[in-house]
Amino acid sequence: MKIGIFDSGFGGLDIFKNVKKELSEYDFVYLGDTARTPYGSRSQETIYKYTQQAVDFLFKKDCQLIIFACNTASAKALRQIQQDYLIKNYPDRRVLGVIIPATEHAILLTKNKKIGIIGTESTISSNAFYNELKKLDESVEVFQKACPLLVPIVESGENDSVILEKIIEKYLSYFLDLNIDTLILGCTHYGILKDKIEFVAKKIGLNISVISEGQIVSKKLKNYLERHPEINQKLSKNKKIEFYTTDLTQKFIEIGSILFGQKISAEKVNLE
Repeated sequence: MKIGIFDSGFGGLDIFKNVKKELSEYDFVYLGDTARTPYGSRSQETIYKYTQQAVDFLFKKDCQLIIFACNTASAKALRQIQQDYLIKNYPDRRVLGVIIPATEHAILLTKNKKIGIIGTESTISSNAFYNELKKLDESVEVFQKACPLLVPIVESGENDSVILEKIIEKYLSYFLDLNIDTLILGCTHYGILKDKIEFVAKKIGLNISVISEGQIVSKKLKNYLERHPEINQKLSKNKKIEFYTTDLTQKFIEIGSILFGQKISAEKVNLE
């Protein structure tokens, strides 16, 4: 059986690249729902429906465990999938998100207990990061900013544009007077922009540690499998990788190959 990686588009490839580096011998299936990205501005009902369809697809592809490499799906659908859908339909399978690993790392990293979060409108409005941080440390102060323009820019491949730098500067300026020392990139797409975000932060005078989920999630997943040998022993280790997308374009292949760090080929699927 395999490990599934699911995202609404390209962003999850940054997570996947790090997971593959940490667990290179395992078999993986990646699914990017590029035809319906971004999820961040969708309703709760729609996000859940899309996520459920992705879960069904990956389980039918023989995945034992699925990582939601999508903060919107992790924030808006993960708990319901775990507590309701899996129990009724796939009681022996597992689904994990990316929010808890990032919040645990932020609590360890912050010195002044003032943490910023940037994410999609849906992730920020869900308060998922806020709630998890408060569970870990009630005294922490949390400041959130929705950044709806960043995902479309990443998906378009315009990561080096001057306009992007101006947009990041506009978003990060929100935190200037809040004295945060840690910033969580609460969208997997944003991990692709980590260097640019750090550059802009320094430029405008923000002295912060920036948390991108890729490396953290990969280490947490390795630790999870070590703690759950009953799951680990079910997973095949033939170093096989399959890529699927709901909108197979040349852009997906080109940008996806850059983000993943090696040439990829994908098959188009319909989740409806």
